[in-house]
This record gives sequence, C-alpha cells and structure tokens, in this order.
Amino acid sequence: MKKKLIQLNNINKSYQNGDQELRVLKDIDLEVAEGEFLAIMGPSGSGKSTLMNIIGLLDRSSSGDYFLDETEVSHLSDKKLAQVRNKEIGFVFQQFFLLAKLNALQNVELPLIYAGVPTSKRQGLAKQFLEKVELSERMHHLPSELSGGQKQRVAIARALVNNPSIILADEPTGALDTKTGQQIMELLTELNREGKTIIMVTHEPEIAEYAQRKIVLRDGVITEDSRKEDI
Repeated sequence: MKKKLIQLNNINKSYQNGDQELRVLKDIDLEVAEGEFLAIMGPSGSGKSTLMNIIGLLDRSSSGDYFLDETEVSHLSDKKLAQVRNKEIGFVFQQFFLLAKLNALQNVELPLIYAGVPTSKRQGLAKQFLEKVELSERMHHLPSELSGGQKQRVAIARALVNNPSIILADEPTGALDTKTGQQIMELLTELNREGKTIIMVTHEPEIAEYAQRKIVLRDGVITEDSRKEDI
C-alpha cells in the first residue's frame, strides 16, 4: 500500500465578480498516492488550473482541507507556505519561465538559492540535474540560445534540483512540437518510474495517455477518475 501524499477534502474555490459569486471548484475530494502519475483534464474553464494552483500552494481554497504528506497546509502563513512549496513541490510550466539574463546552470540553481544552499553545493547539484536531462553541454547558454525542448529540460532540472516530493507540470508540452513533446513526456515518465509523483494538467488526450491515472473536471466537479487498469 503506497503512502497517501495528497488528500483534498471538500475543496471549494470561489471568486467574487462584482455582486456575483463564481464557484470554480465544488466539493473536490481527491487522494494522490506517492509515486502516482496523474493527468488532470477538462475543457477551458473547468477548474483544472485552479485545482493545480491549490495543489501547488500557489492559491488557497475558499473552504475545505488540504493535507500534504499528512500535514494540514490549508491554513499555513504565506511565509510557511512558501517554505513548504520550495521544499516539496517542483514546477514545470508551458512557457518555461526561465530568467532571460541567467544561463541554464544559474536558472537551475534558483530554488537552491531560496533554500539557502551554499554556492559550491548548489552548483554541483545544478550540474548533476542538467546532466540528468542531458543538457550538460548547454549549461552556460542563455535561454535565448536554447530550443523549446532544451528550455523545458532546464525547467525540469530546476523542478528536480531540490528533490521535491511532487512535480507539477502545467501543459508541459503545450509550447513544443509533437516530437519534442514526446521526448519531454518520455523524460517525465522515466522520472515517475524512478519514484517521483507527477501531477500534470493537459488538454491533449495523447499526452494524458502517458499518465497511469486520469481525472476529468467539468464545471468545477470531478466527473471521471480512471486508472490505466480500469480502462
């Protein structure tokens, strides 16, 4: 029995739009075990990005409880949330979000700077993870000198460098051509085989096929939760 890493209980998220309340997530219950590869799907406006942001501690729910590795995190201070986020969660985004004036190595070092890791150890770890994503030869190149696939590999190395419990990937192939997207998904699959928990938002069914489990959101409600062995 794998350890329960994420537990969401009765999660709701609402936004105020003038005098109207817009309910984006409605009574979401979700458990994710350690080592799962989960794809979150749904049409535009279904709430999938909001759910991802709450799981990633980038946003707070309006109500409900969120347990991360058995610790209730819904009500932590902003400072404590930032510490948990930096330690436990690595992010991979569609647009990469690399700093233009920093080379690949320096971009990968960033989470370690926030974590207070000393310079020599920091550089060693950054080099190690760039090697893991097969980018050792490009470590001193700026983002403008890298292809889309290489930028996403830098972003994955940056997400991994703090050894987080969870990798959150938001449309990780959305800005890539088909072949490069497949290479990135093979890399994420390999990381999952090594034990990383991966939660991915995608609107592409062929990308969701890489995951072991898929949930579908519609109008803020989980309407489907299936595993590969169930299909």
